[in-house]
Amino acid sequence: MGRIYFVRHGETVWNREKRIAGSTDVALTEKGREEAEERGKELEKLGLKVDRIYSSPLSRAYDTALIIASHLNVEVEKDERLREQDFGYWEGVAPGDRKEDFIRDKMCFMKKYGDGESMLETAHRVYSFIDEKKKESGDILVVAHNGIARFFHAYFNEMTNEEFAHYSVPNCSVTVYEK
Repeated sequence: MGRIYFVRHGETVWNREKRIAGSTDVALTEKGREEAEERGKELEKLGLKVDRIYSSPLSRAYDTALIIASHLNVEVEKDERLREQDFGYWEGVAPGDRKEDFIRDKMCFMKKYGDGESMLETAHRVYSFIDEKKKESGDILVVAHNGIARFFHAYFNEMTNEEFAHYSVPNCSVTVYEK
């Protein structure tokens, strides 16, 4: 048994502009780096002990993980399965008035958003990561994305399609799951 501590990366420019980043590699803002630093200090002060930190390979998550890791003295390992979903034609879009269209698309689990990745494809890779890590002893910290947070939450909690599509966590927030 153990715990999985899930942390969403710090703020990016596209987060601030309410754009969908998906698999596009968007860097942290200065505020995002400060959020990661604050989270790392807070976890250190709480005495959090994790055996390993796993991160999405995208820079916004990996940089957040490195900053947090510097406070916890733990190595960071990139894992492709934690990469944010490829939202195809939604990448870079600020949905604005079309936000309900985007939410509706997220409830269509086979839809690939043009040349993107379906929810089922994303669930397959994220769930394989969780299944693998659940078998290991000890606690881990995962740094990834809002979309990946949605899959983690659905793995550990029953959700309707609508709840799944609306689920969101703030930048640099921590969610704890029992393995």
